[in-house]
Amino acid sequence: MTEHVTAILQARMGSSRLPGKVIRHVLGKPLIAYEIERLKQCERIQNIVLATSDKPSDDPIAAVGEELGVMVFRGSESDVLDRYYQAAKATNATTIMRVTGDCPLIDPEICNATIRDFFTQDADYIMTSPRFAEGLDCEVFTFAALEASWKEAELASEREHVTLFIRNRPERFTCIMLENDVDDSHYRVTVDEPEDFTVIKAILEALIPKHDLNFSFADVREYLDAHQDILSLNSTIVRNEGLIKSLKDEDGQ
Repeated sequence: MTEHVTAILQARMGSSRLPGKVIRHVLGKPLIAYEIERLKQCERIQNIVLATSDKPSDDPIAAVGEELGVMVFRGSESDVLDRYYQAAKATNATTIMRVTGDCPLIDPEICNATIRDFFTQDADYIMTSPRFAEGLDCEVFTFAALEASWKEAELASEREHVTLFIRNRPERFTCIMLENDVDDSHYRVTVDEPEDFTVIKAILEALIPKHDLNFSFADVREYLDAHQDILSLNSTIVRNEGLIKSLKDEDGQ
């Protein structure tokens, strides 16, 4: 099996908390462009697919992908699992990395380490540990595991959150986790709320002039530690709020 993967980046314009978040501009560039360009720095990623919905409202996202020269796949807005499966099938992907469009500071080094451990430990699925900052999350899994999910998943949460079917069945799939040497869980560098955008904007405006796109999370951490006022802006936002809401809705709570 080749040790290269197809990264499928899911993104859409709709967001109840921060509409159009992925194409908000910082330094004249949409946030999704920073994420795509940082993924291109990951030498273990062979192909990048920008997977958005087939709704006209998501045309701006597709336009960014086309401008940056990555494949754009358009599918179901609500059945994200189907969108992923069809995108993977269209590219003949055997191993897939899942990343979401709200992570403009995704770290190529962490992506590389996740892919490396996936292959060396012969897993069906790997995810980054919660000890990483939110916004550095990535997952890698086999096409076979994705296809099983696509065929069998019935819960709405498992259709919306692509890898939940796999993670809910550790007895069936070999699931492992990339651990972090330190606990960075109190850092939040995702974009889901207005406060998140303020934080990301401050980080990019500080680091891009110094490093261009060649900065790691260590540089981000150093900046946030030195600017506690910025760090505190989004520190009370609940991690994985969307997933928590989906599960509560299913439980009728």
